[in-house]
Amino acid sequence: MPSPRSPRPPRRPGRLRPGSPGTSLPGSAAFADDVPRRLYADPGVPDRVFRAVARSGGGFVLAVMLLVGGFLLLRAWQALDRAGWSFLTTAAWQPDTGNFGIAAILVGTVLIALVAITVAVPLALGAALYISEYAPARLRRTLISVVDLMAAVPSVVYGLWGVFFLEGKVLPTARWIATYLGWIPVFEVDGADPRDPLAPETVYTSSTFIAGLVVGMMVAPIICSIMREVFSQAPAGEREGAYALGATRWGMIRSVVLPFGKGGMIGGTMLGLGRALGETIAVFMLISPVFTVQWHVLQSGTSSVSSLIALRYGEASEFSLSALMAAGFALFVMTLIVNFAASSIVARSRSGAASDA
Repeated sequence: MPSPRSPRPPRRPGRLRPGSPGTSLPGSAAFADDVPRRLYADPGVPDRVFRAVARSGGGFVLAVMLLVGGFLLLRAWQALDRAGWSFLTTAAWQPDTGNFGIAAILVGTVLIALVAITVAVPLALGAALYISEYAPARLRRTLISVVDLMAAVPSVVYGLWGVFFLEGKVLPTARWIATYLGWIPVFEVDGADPRDPLAPETVYTSSTFIAGLVVGMMVAPIICSIMREVFSQAPAGEREGAYALGATRWGMIRSVVLPFGKGGMIGGTMLGLGRALGETIAVFMLISPVFTVQWHVLQSGTSSVSSLIALRYGEASEFSLSALMAAGFALFVMTLIVNFAASSIVARSRSGAASDA
């Protein structure tokens, strides 16, 4: 006699197996109730503490930056409210009479920084490539230490070196550039006679060119350190692949190292540019302040925002101090834009990717 079968448990509605009778193709309404299960893993107390500390550190940095910007804007509001948009187009600096602006000092700041970057980037690139690709191991460690020490030298030392040594040595070079490249407007020097060998060289002293050279020597170690670090992270597998295909060392550098480090090169250059824009003491010791838009980089006389603040801060009235704060706020915004652009370029680049080797 057959044994009675136990009753089959009822099927849960809304969940059908693919391929069983009554099911439809994937993506249909039969799978509408299939909700993926949420996975959760307890990170543990150390991970939670580290996450809280990291978030607190990032938030603290942003808060300090916002406080600095807010303080400058608050102190500068009196001058900005009085000057309006003419603050960006006026070259003169006479705050007590109401005739003031940052057109001249902003042009001088940018030109000094551009001269510095033009000098520093080729020097830093060559040094970084030699240290990371050509130097022997023992010499490489020494050169890395020397570059790091150069980045830590105070700016006043570079300023003294520029005043007492570099300026006298570079005047013949400035005169040669003005003589043979003076047809380019930026290299023209008013009052200089290239045909007179006895013409005084005072028209070339305290110029944008000399200040830019000194600032370029200051920012070159910073740019070199960033580039060297990026070049050293180029994937070993791609290096060996280039050599296996018959590339020379320079061919490997050109096809592997430089493309890999392109983002780091641009980012390091822009970080150096941000450093050059805010240099104070070295520029203050070298330049002869003028408050006219000076496009001639070889001619005596220029100015910068930081040197203006250092020059006029001690004798400033209440309103003049507000005008100086407005100039500082403009420099703060410009430096932030440059640094954020550098960070964005470095973050989007391939530099720093892990090697598979």
